Amino acid sequence: MVAEAKKREIKEAHKRKKIMKERFKQEENIASAMVIWINEILPNWEVMRSTRRVRELWWQGLPPSVRGKVWSLAVGNELNITPELYEIFLSRAKERWKSFSETSSENDTEGVSVADREASLELIKLDISRTFPSLYIFQKGGPYHDVLHSILGAYTCYRPDVGYVQGMSFIAAVLILNLEEADAFIAFANLLNKPCQLAFFRVDHSMMLKYFATFEVFFEENLSKLFLHFKSYSLTPDIYLIDWIFTLYSKSLPLDLACRVWDVFCRDGEEFLFRTGLGILRLYEDILLQMDFIHIAQFLTKLPEDITSEKLFNCIAAIQMQNSTKKWTQVFASVMKDIKEGDKNNSPALKS
Repeated sequence: MVAEAKKREIKEAHKRKKIMKERFKQEENIASAMVIWINEILPNWEVMRSTRRVRELWWQGLPPSVRGKVWSLAVGNELNITPELYEIFLSRAKERWKSFSETSSENDTEGVSVADREASLELIKLDISRTFPSLYIFQKGGPYHDVLHSILGAYTCYRPDVGYVQGMSFIAAVLILNLEEADAFIAFANLLNKPCQLAFFRVDHSMMLKYFATFEVFFEENLSKLFLHFKSYSLTPDIYLIDWIFTLYSKSLPLDLACRVWDVFCRDGEEFLFRTGLGILRLYEDILLQMDFIHIAQFLTKLPEDITSEKLFNCIAAIQMQNSTKKWTQVFASVMKDIKEGDKNNSPALKS
């Protein structure tokens, strides 16, 4: 019995030593990568961003110290938002908060549609409390509560046509953790202006259908057995993809892993969001094949917390984003061309 205990102790010690060694190696890699990013890549961004060497380094994950800067550069600022413009919309949001608090709740809700209520600044307050609750930094009294509140409020004034939609708080929060306030707002507004994000946050069913249909082409191509299993239960992509896409995986995956997904998303664009989804399905394929509709939906809604970066990215790397000779953009273009309004009722994806 004593010998067995000693054996276990030695085994645990070896395990701890291995983990420490791996962690040390990872820290060394991050430190050396940081030097390359700061001294070589960032000063020559436009020339180097698309080179094979940079793309390979990018895939390995961005060092936290340069992550925000690289995200900003990769997302760009097509909307030409300035820090001054952010301050203008923040002032408008503050005026609305003030008038909102001065107005009686009866007058607030009388005759207001559900869509208007969802777009209201009051919903932001409620949603912030549910954003990364375990970190205790975005909730009332936390160091980033006011900043998150400000960015989301300013955005609703900047884009009243989109307003506030649940899930946005997670995207803004991740940006706040990596960028200064005004830069986080600029990246947030530009990110949400990308075609995929705009389609989802405006709940454009027609466009969402096209994204789901394109996803299913690559799902069948890469994971045919699981694809048929899902089909047998009429389990459509909207059941699990909507939550993943809305928050860019920041709610579904551990934060450090979600940031690494964001790294490559900033490199590859919307295609990588769907490739990540297929990577998750591949990682848990054997488990999912044993489950029925309810258990699959529950499992994909709340993924295991022990999911590791190495395992997930190995699965993502194994996903081929090519159907016959067509890549994601070409397949999506074909779907855009082929899907007619009358096909909605028969679509394998989201039903309007």
